[in-house]
Amino acid sequence: MVNVERLQKYSLFGGLSDEQLARVIPRLERASWRAGEAILREGDSNDRVFFILSGRVRVSRGGETLIEFGEGDAFGEMELIEVMPVAATITALEPVETASISNRAFRALYHEDLPAFALVVMNLARELSRRLRRMDERATDHPGA
Repeated sequence: MVNVERLQKYSLFGGLSDEQLARVIPRLERASWRAGEAILREGDSNDRVFFILSGRVRVSRGGETLIEFGEGDAFGEMELIEVMPVAATITALEPVETASISNRAFRALYHEDLPAFALVVMNLARELSRRLRRMDERATDHPGA
């Protein structure tokens, strides 16, 4: 079950009030994935951001593992900002449960609660900045980079 307390664990929802989070919950869709199953494939289209409720996933690009995510992490955020193909393949390393919100549901939040929408967008920008910083650090740690 996805409740307000559980959503507060995700950086994307940081700073939202209980009432604002309660508006998000009905917009979420749940799904389950088996170990080894691709949740998203590099180059496919995607219209949602996923929140890992349980399990672990591998993020890979061109067959190379970039990072692993687990409970409390999210993926697919880039597609909320730009309409581009999926940048990496996301594969369940073990049984995974997710909740997700679609672009359409996210836009509906904009019309229903602009302050909540703005906070989520700021949190999204912070999260993507953190990930970019980590990737930059990893790239400079490799010899010949």
